[in-house]
Amino acid sequence: MSARAPVFVLRHLCRDYRMGEVLVHALHDVSLELYQGEFVVLLGASGSGKSTLLNLIGGLDRPTAGTIDYLDHRLTDASEQELTRFRREHVGFVFQFYNLIPSLTALENVALVTDIAAQPMSAEQALALVDLSERQHHFPAQLSGGEQQRVAIARAVAKRPDVLLCDEPTGALDYATGKRVLEVLQHVNQTLGTTVVVITHNAAIAAMGDRVLHMTSGSISRVEHNTVKAQPGDLQW
Repeated sequence: MSARAPVFVLRHLCRDYRMGEVLVHALHDVSLELYQGEFVVLLGASGSGKSTLLNLIGGLDRPTAGTIDYLDHRLTDASEQELTRFRREHVGFVFQFYNLIPSLTALENVALVTDIAAQPMSAEQALALVDLSERQHHFPAQLSGGEQQRVAIARAVAKRPDVLLCDEPTGALDYATGKRVLEVLQHVNQTLGTTVVVITHNAAIAAMGDRVLHMTSGSISRVEHNTVKAQPGDLQW
């Protein structure tokens, strides 16, 4: 990976929160590079700093110290308007809970994103990518949890983001459904060349990544490189 120019460069990131009189060090001196087309897994227990790091990469939060560069743009110097444009044009988010609008069909939920993106794929294309063409006119209440998560992924990738950030995307799903969602994420990574970052506490999922970043107490404690990546269907947890 080092032979290629990184998409993201993070240097000495720290993020502190004050809770009453207590100062919480959520992230401490994290330096990291992310490359085009990588599948990266952030692995760690609850409270290890995974979500904080993901929020900083996605421009949802700002660090207390350190820098974040996206290509030739320094996100840590960006205005709120510039961060909004960065999120809209370059980042797709997938969360543990699907955040679909109940009164809209799957197609309409995805179309909300295509209306604001510069060069989106059609909502129909995005749903076909996650194998939900036959369910596009169903409302969220008519879909299973796994199907709703796949709609959320379709919504995230419809704008053709450079990076897809996934926060515990299988956390609310059973084993079989979770594997189906991971297959979709792998397909997006391999078909579109999208950089995918998945945070999880599930060690089995780590085998899918090109790199696995182990997080402990707000820092990256260990980095693993998978020379042979596991397929979602081979995972056991």
